[in-house]
Amino acid sequence: MINTALPFRSARQPIMARNIVSTSQPLAAQAGLAVFRRGGNAIDAALAAAITLTVVEPTQNGIGGDAFAQIWDGGQLHGLNASGRSPKVWTKDRFAGKSAMPLRGPDSVTVPGLVSGWVALSERFGALPFEDLFDDAIRHACDGYPVSPIIARQWTDQTPNLKVFPGFTEFLVQGRPPKPGEIWRNPAQAASLELIAKSRGEAFYRGELATQIAGFVQEHGGALSTSDLDAHAPQWVDPVRHEFREHHICEMPPNNQGIAALLALGILDHLDYEAHAAGSAQRMHLEIEAMRLAFADLYTHNSDPATMRVPVADLLDTKRLRSLANAINATQASVKSRVAPRSSGTVYLCTADKDGRMVSYIQSNYRGFGSGLVVPGTGIALQNRGAGFSLQPGHANEVAGSKLPSHTILPGFLFKNEEPVMAFGVMGANMQSQGHVQMVIHSVVEGLNPQASSDAPRWRIDDQGQLIVEALMPTECVQGMRAMGHDVKVMPADTLEFGSAQLVQRLPGDDIAYVAGSDHRRDGQAVGC
Repeated sequence: MINTALPFRSARQPIMARNIVSTSQPLAAQAGLAVFRRGGNAIDAALAAAITLTVVEPTQNGIGGDAFAQIWDGGQLHGLNASGRSPKVWTKDRFAGKSAMPLRGPDSVTVPGLVSGWVALSERFGALPFEDLFDDAIRHACDGYPVSPIIARQWTDQTPNLKVFPGFTEFLVQGRPPKPGEIWRNPAQAASLELIAKSRGEAFYRGELATQIAGFVQEHGGALSTSDLDAHAPQWVDPVRHEFREHHICEMPPNNQGIAALLALGILDHLDYEAHAAGSAQRMHLEIEAMRLAFADLYTHNSDPATMRVPVADLLDTKRLRSLANAINATQASVKSRVAPRSSGTVYLCTADKDGRMVSYIQSNYRGFGSGLVVPGTGIALQNRGAGFSLQPGHANEVAGSKLPSHTILPGFLFKNEEPVMAFGVMGANMQSQGHVQMVIHSVVEGLNPQASSDAPRWRIDDQGQLIVEALMPTECVQGMRAMGHDVKVMPADTLEFGSAQLVQRLPGDDIAYVAGSDHRRDGQAVGC
């Protein structure tokens, strides 16, 4: 197989075009670009790329997952929540005696909302027929494609924990994961995509695929039923806006974790943040302390909107944010965050077109391939979003039937003077909200372009509350952080712990054009026409 090592530093340039697509896998980006060339708009391009990602990046997303999107239609911002609910028969008694929700297996499976999101976006905003958006995905699934390097690595990393689950061997080659450059085919997934395309999703929620999905989960002891699938519907929602440095950051409302990014930025807005140099230990200290406070709120309050006990407006109240900011010691680490959600598998993409439409879109199976269950003969790996519920009695996010779990995936949007500035996202579990904070700071405060914003060394509060930083973080910054009491762990240069960003920003001027960046930490690219 091909040697995929990169012994020399590789830098990417920002991409500029009138129509643009940025994704975490090149074949998906090209699928979006092909739709533009056939007369599609930014929504069509986003959907074609998203559908293709289920085939070419199965380690991070799939047909059996969830999705969220923010769409600027040229005059208004719309939010779509295409996440699914728990099986209606789930109760806390079902999980009695457990210390946490199951991370894998049939009792981690919730209703997949992803397909409903594709349909809803196409029906409301698409220019091309829904079936036309599946061409590249079906071709790659049938004819095969060479597996890209990072995805091959993720496949290898995930396989030991997943190969024991029913159906997962369908994602293996003679019992092993595919190697970099090896051709991967999935004709069963192609057939499922064809059914979804022709039926406009009906086969998935009320037809042949629904019967197969529910039957398989129940065969292995799970509770998901055809009535759970039939009852599912995506929700159009209003994104939550919060001001930061004369801009408005827009995130999805609960059950989405986007409020954590808004909380952290809101706290920073009340600190003497810009008195410290970009990239300095002092500035990073404030960012991290604000993020820890935001996480404490998120893990206490975030849930299905029907069970939220504290309104989002109250959490983001100016006086409250100022009070939280005042609690931060400017020179000493003091805030301790609770343990964050466990790592996940997600893909994020963004698109924009010559008529001014912009899309910020994310989809995920949660834990890599998800629950480990793959419905035989369909290529559908089922998500494990049930792991996002709490078993703490009385918690807003406590497990219950037909309930939305607290959700990690979030698409971001940035506005100034009511005009769209940037669609952006950073995939990767709890890295997503803290990645949003870092992208906004790089763009708004430091004035970096999308590619530079993505390239900058990152910090992360990991799943155990440990502060980790990338290997390229300046030594003086790490030492300064430690001097202030932070327990900092510098990660190896090849770590995948810091997510993957995609960003597309509108260029200034009367003519509509964009500049985009794609994260060098993954296989993807930004392309335009």
